[in-house]
Amino acid sequence: MKIERIEIRHTKMDLVTPFTTSMGTEYDEEHIMVRVDAEGVTGWGESVAEGTPFYSYETVPTAWHIMKDFLIPSIIGKEINEASDVVKMYERVRGHMMAKAGIEAAIWDALAKSKGISLSKLLGGTREKINIGVSIGIPTSANELLRNIEHFLAEGYQRIKIKIAPGHDLELVKAVRREYPDIMFQVDANSAYTLADVDLFKKMDDYNLSLIEQPLGYEDIYDHSKLQREIKSPICLDESIHSLDDTRAAIELKSCRIINIKPGRVGGYTESKLIHDYCASMGIPVWHGGMLESGIGRAGNVALASLPNFTLPGDISASKKYYKEDIVDPPFVVNPDGTMNVPTGPGIGVEINMKNLDKFTVRREFF
Repeated sequence: MKIERIEIRHTKMDLVTPFTTSMGTEYDEEHIMVRVDAEGVTGWGESVAEGTPFYSYETVPTAWHIMKDFLIPSIIGKEINEASDVVKMYERVRGHMMAKAGIEAAIWDALAKSKGISLSKLLGGTREKINIGVSIGIPTSANELLRNIEHFLAEGYQRIKIKIAPGHDLELVKAVRREYPDIMFQVDANSAYTLADVDLFKKMDDYNLSLIEQPLGYEDIYDHSKLQREIKSPICLDESIHSLDDTRAAIELKSCRIINIKPGRVGGYTESKLIHDYCASMGIPVWHGGMLESGIGRAGNVALASLPNFTLPGDISASKKYYKEDIVDPPFVVNPDGTMNVPTGPGIGVEINMKNLDKFTVRREFF
């Protein structure tokens, strides 16, 4: 399959409601959509680099620069037989995982379409439906949080995750457990704490949390091993895991008992599969995180989450959770049983709504 043409689009989509974490409040989401044309097929991918450098050092401008000046020139006009070929072509570029992942995703989609199969099947997925959870930002009050949880449980979501930060943590956990003693429930700190907060996490052990996600430093593995020895609740690493090597180190050091996989964070589906397979071999469950993707990225996430070791509900919510209008047809929905259907059509299995995509495009460039 020869890569004939590539297009990148900087998009900006307003969120339905503001989304607050320990890193701040988001009102809209800026990402880069990637289109790859190759011998009669078109593949789509999404780079989840954001407008701010708060989750990652990568931003839309840095990802645009790396794509334009390094990644795209290394693959344009080249023959691609499998997605791992792309990884080898730009392996000299260090880091910039979100930029790499956006292009690699479009290649995976194009390859699946060229074979007439779904992306799920090409990746090795085994499920027709995946289990879905929801992530709720830091609320203004416990009552607001409880109302939100009631709403999302009524929609069918199987698991509730709340964002926490210093001053917005234990009392929220207590309030949720008083009202909902039996739901699957976890918290996400986005690196907001240190080892000095060990007593706080020991208190959270009393509230039957499914996991505590990334409580300590965003690049840390070692201190998490110390914290995990002190608490009963499973630690899940997110921001610290950029590669299979990071995964191996975290498991060897017993820094966590669960791994969150985000293709954008680890450079794409190729590395995601390696992490998935290694965790499966070590008896470590994984689940799929989310980066407030549009339907393009969400479609890829659903396909990846259909692999067998994604055993915990992922942050792959319905399109309407974040956006009034998506850029794919049909939009993604949550079934009454808390599952989401895995698309079975060729590639990502959804059509691009070009009218909406054009409306949300800030700038575009062709190669």
